[in-house]
Amino acid sequence: MKKIYIVLIKAHTALGAAARTITKYEYTHIAVCLDKRLNDFITFSRRRHFAPLDAGFMHEYRDYYAYGKYRKFKAKVFEIPVDEGRYEDIIRFISKCENDNEQLFNLFSMMTMPVLHGFRIYKAHNCMSFTAKIIGLSGAVDMQKPYFKYSVKDIDALLKGYEYFEGYIRRTPSAGYEKYMEKPTACELVSTGIHTIFTLIARMIFCGGIEE
Repeated sequence: MKKIYIVLIKAHTALGAAARTITKYEYTHIAVCLDKRLNDFITFSRRRHFAPLDAGFMHEYRDYYAYGKYRKFKAKVFEIPVDEGRYEDIIRFISKCENDNEQLFNLFSMMTMPVLHGFRIYKAHNCMSFTAKIIGLSGAVDMQKPYFKYSVKDIDALLKGYEYFEGYIRRTPSAGYEKYMEKPTACELVSTGIHTIFTLIARMIFCGGIEE
Protein backbone atom coordinates (compact mmCIF):
# COMPACT_ATOMS: atom_id res chain seq x y z
CA MET A 1 0.00 0.00 0.00
CA LYS A 2 1.30 3.44 -1.00
CA LYS A 3 0.38 6.82 0.44
CA ILE A 4 -0.10 10.23 -1.13
CA TYR A 5 -0.49 13.56 0.63
CA ILE A 6 -2.96 16.27 -0.33
CA VAL A 7 -1.76 19.65 0.94
CA LEU A 8 -4.02 22.68 1.35
CA ILE A 9 -1.98 25.88 1.53
CA LYS A 10 -2.70 29.33 2.92
CA ALA A 11 -0.92 31.37 0.26
CA HIS A 12 0.87 34.58 1.24
CA THR A 13 0.20 36.11 -2.19
CA ALA A 14 -2.09 39.05 -2.92
CA LEU A 15 -4.32 36.73 -4.96
CA GLY A 16 -4.51 34.40 -1.98
CA ALA A 17 -5.59 37.26 0.27
CA ALA A 18 -8.21 38.35 -2.26
CA ALA A 19 -9.55 34.79 -2.52
CA ARG A 20 -9.86 34.57 1.26
CA THR A 21 -11.87 37.80 1.27
CA ILE A 22 -14.24 36.45 -1.38
CA THR A 23 -14.65 32.89 -0.11
CA LYS A 24 -14.26 33.49 3.65
CA TYR A 25 -12.12 30.35 3.66
CA GLU A 26 -8.53 30.09 4.83
CA TYR A 27 -6.83 27.86 2.26
CA THR A 28 -6.42 29.11 -1.30
CA HIS A 29 -3.99 26.72 -3.00
CA ILE A 30 -3.65 22.94 -3.14
CA ALA A 31 -0.99 20.46 -4.20
CA VAL A 32 -0.01 16.79 -4.06
CA CYS A 33 3.06 15.32 -2.36
CA LEU A 34 4.18 11.74 -2.93
CA ASP A 35 5.89 11.34 0.46
CA LYS A 36 5.49 12.69 3.98
CA ARG A 37 8.62 14.85 3.87
CA LEU A 38 6.44 17.48 2.17
CA ASN A 39 9.23 19.02 0.12
CA ASP A 40 8.02 18.51 -3.45
CA PHE A 41 4.53 19.94 -4.06
CA ILE A 42 3.10 18.85 -7.43
CA THR A 43 0.38 21.08 -8.82
CA PHE A 44 -0.69 23.55 -11.50
CA SER A 45 0.42 27.06 -10.61
CA ARG A 46 2.43 30.08 -11.71
CA ARG A 47 5.94 29.27 -12.93
CA ARG A 48 7.35 32.51 -11.56
CA HIS A 49 6.19 34.37 -8.49
CA PHE A 50 5.72 37.72 -10.23
CA ALA A 51 4.10 36.32 -13.40
CA PRO A 52 0.71 34.88 -12.44
CA LEU A 53 -0.38 34.25 -16.04
CA ASP A 54 2.78 32.29 -16.85
CA ALA A 55 1.38 29.14 -15.29
CA GLY A 56 1.07 25.42 -15.80
CA PHE A 57 2.33 22.15 -14.37
CA MET A 58 4.73 22.78 -11.49
CA HIS A 59 6.92 21.19 -8.88
CA GLU A 60 6.79 23.75 -6.07
CA TYR A 61 8.93 23.83 -2.95
CA ARG A 62 8.59 25.20 0.54
CA ASP A 63 10.37 28.48 -0.23
CA TYR A 64 7.94 29.12 -3.08
CA TYR A 65 5.23 29.45 -0.43
CA ALA A 66 7.34 30.98 2.37
CA TYR A 67 9.19 33.42 0.13
CA GLY A 68 10.92 36.74 0.84
CA LYS A 69 10.33 37.81 4.43
CA TYR A 70 8.22 34.75 5.26
CA ARG A 71 9.76 31.83 7.17
CA LYS A 72 6.75 29.50 7.27
CA PHE A 73 3.34 28.91 5.75
CA LYS A 74 0.17 27.36 7.09
CA ALA A 75 -1.05 24.09 5.61
CA LYS A 76 -3.55 21.31 6.15
CA VAL A 77 -2.39 17.87 5.06
CA PHE A 78 -4.37 14.72 4.31
CA GLU A 79 -2.76 11.27 4.07
CA ILE A 80 -4.48 8.95 1.59
CA PRO A 81 -3.70 5.23 1.29
CA VAL A 82 -3.53 4.03 -2.32
CA ASP A 83 -3.11 0.50 -3.63
CA GLU A 84 -0.27 -0.28 -6.05
CA GLY A 85 -2.39 -0.28 -9.20
CA ARG A 86 -4.06 3.03 -8.45
CA TYR A 87 -0.72 4.56 -7.43
CA GLU A 88 0.68 3.64 -10.84
CA ASP A 89 -2.34 5.34 -12.46
CA ILE A 90 -1.58 8.48 -10.45
CA ILE A 91 2.08 8.47 -11.45
CA ARG A 92 1.12 8.01 -15.11
CA PHE A 93 -1.29 10.96 -14.92
CA ILE A 94 1.32 13.19 -13.26
CA SER A 95 3.91 12.17 -15.87
CA LYS A 96 1.45 12.83 -18.69
CA CYS A 97 0.80 16.37 -17.43
CA GLU A 98 4.48 17.05 -16.78
CA ASN A 99 5.66 15.90 -20.20
CA ASP A 100 2.93 17.48 -22.32
CA ASN A 101 3.96 21.05 -23.11
CA GLU A 102 0.47 21.79 -24.44
CA GLN A 103 -0.87 21.70 -20.89
CA LEU A 104 -2.07 25.11 -19.71
CA PHE A 105 -3.36 26.62 -16.51
CA ASN A 106 -7.18 26.78 -16.54
CA LEU A 107 -7.37 30.42 -15.51
CA PHE A 108 -11.00 30.92 -16.52
CA SER A 109 -12.33 28.06 -14.40
CA MET A 110 -10.32 29.24 -11.40
CA MET A 111 -11.45 32.87 -11.68
CA THR A 112 -15.14 31.96 -12.01
CA MET A 113 -15.17 29.10 -9.50
CA PRO A 114 -17.36 30.89 -6.91
CA VAL A 115 -20.04 31.54 -9.58
CA LEU A 116 -19.78 28.81 -12.24
CA HIS A 117 -18.32 26.11 -9.94
CA GLY A 118 -15.69 24.87 -12.38
CA PHE A 119 -15.58 23.82 -16.01
CA ARG A 120 -13.21 21.81 -18.16
CA ILE A 121 -10.99 23.13 -20.95
CA TYR A 122 -9.01 20.77 -23.18
CA LYS A 123 -5.50 20.14 -21.82
CA ALA A 124 -5.87 22.68 -19.03
CA HIS A 125 -5.94 22.29 -15.26
CA ASN A 126 -5.69 24.46 -12.21
CA CYS A 127 -4.49 23.38 -8.79
CA MET A 128 -8.00 22.26 -7.80
CA SER A 129 -8.88 20.17 -10.84
CA PHE A 130 -5.42 18.58 -11.00
CA THR A 131 -5.56 17.55 -7.34
CA ALA A 132 -9.17 16.40 -7.51
CA LYS A 133 -8.33 14.25 -10.55
CA ILE A 134 -5.61 12.53 -8.52
CA ILE A 135 -8.00 12.03 -5.60
CA GLY A 136 -10.42 10.40 -8.02
CA LEU A 137 -7.70 8.11 -9.34
CA SER A 138 -6.85 7.10 -5.76
CA GLY A 139 -10.29 5.56 -5.25
CA ALA A 140 -10.19 6.65 -1.60
CA VAL A 141 -13.46 8.59 -1.63
CA ASP A 142 -16.76 8.65 -3.48
CA MET A 143 -16.73 11.75 -5.67
CA GLN A 144 -20.26 12.98 -6.25
CA LYS A 145 -19.46 15.42 -9.08
CA PRO A 146 -16.88 15.82 -11.87
CA TYR A 147 -13.33 16.40 -10.65
CA PHE A 148 -13.11 19.88 -12.18
CA LYS A 149 -16.01 21.13 -10.04
CA TYR A 150 -14.22 20.68 -6.70
CA SER A 151 -12.95 23.82 -4.95
CA VAL A 152 -10.23 23.74 -2.30
CA LYS A 153 -12.95 23.96 0.35
CA ASP A 154 -14.87 21.09 -1.27
CA ILE A 155 -11.73 18.93 -1.23
CA ASP A 156 -11.22 19.76 2.45
CA ALA A 157 -14.70 18.40 3.19
CA LEU A 158 -14.33 15.46 0.79
CA LEU A 159 -11.23 14.17 2.61
CA LYS A 160 -12.69 14.31 6.11
CA GLY A 161 -11.27 11.38 8.06
CA TYR A 162 -7.91 11.42 6.28
CA GLU A 163 -6.45 14.36 8.24
CA TYR A 164 -2.70 14.01 8.86
CA PHE A 165 -1.46 17.43 9.99
CA GLU A 166 -2.56 21.03 10.27
CA GLY A 167 -0.22 23.83 11.22
CA TYR A 168 2.85 25.68 10.01
CA ILE A 169 5.52 24.25 7.71
CA ARG A 170 8.98 25.80 7.93
CA ARG A 171 10.75 27.22 4.91
CA THR A 172 13.67 25.24 3.53
CA PRO A 173 15.89 26.35 0.62
CA SER A 174 15.44 24.94 -2.88
CA ALA A 175 17.66 25.04 -5.96
CA GLY A 176 14.99 26.75 -8.07
CA TYR A 177 14.11 29.60 -5.73
CA GLU A 178 16.19 32.36 -7.36
CA LYS A 179 14.78 31.61 -10.80
CA TYR A 180 11.25 31.39 -9.41
CA MET A 181 11.61 34.85 -7.86
CA GLU A 182 13.05 36.54 -10.98
CA LYS A 183 10.90 39.48 -12.06
CA PRO A 184 9.74 39.27 -15.69
CA THR A 185 9.86 42.22 -18.04
CA ALA A 186 6.67 44.04 -18.99
CA CYS A 187 6.95 42.50 -22.46
CA GLU A 188 7.12 39.00 -20.97
CA LEU A 189 4.07 39.65 -18.80
CA VAL A 190 2.03 40.88 -21.76
CA SER A 191 3.11 38.12 -24.15
CA THR A 192 2.50 35.26 -21.71
CA GLY A 193 -0.85 36.76 -20.70
CA ILE A 194 -2.00 37.11 -24.31
CA HIS A 195 -0.84 33.58 -25.18
CA THR A 196 -2.60 32.03 -22.18
CA ILE A 197 -5.89 33.89 -22.62
CA PHE A 198 -6.22 33.46 -26.39
CA THR A 199 -5.17 29.80 -26.33
CA LEU A 200 -7.76 29.04 -23.65
CA ILE A 201 -10.46 30.88 -25.63
CA ALA A 202 -9.54 28.96 -28.80
CA ARG A 203 -9.73 25.64 -26.97
CA MET A 204 -13.11 26.54 -25.51
CA ILE A 205 -14.40 27.25 -29.02
CA PHE A 206 -12.79 24.45 -31.01
CA CYS A 207 -12.02 21.68 -28.49
CA GLY A 208 -15.05 21.81 -26.21
CA GLY A 209 -16.06 18.17 -26.55
CA ILE A 210 -12.62 16.62 -26.89
CA GLU A 211 -11.33 14.45 -24.05
CA GLU A 212 -7.63 14.57 -23.19
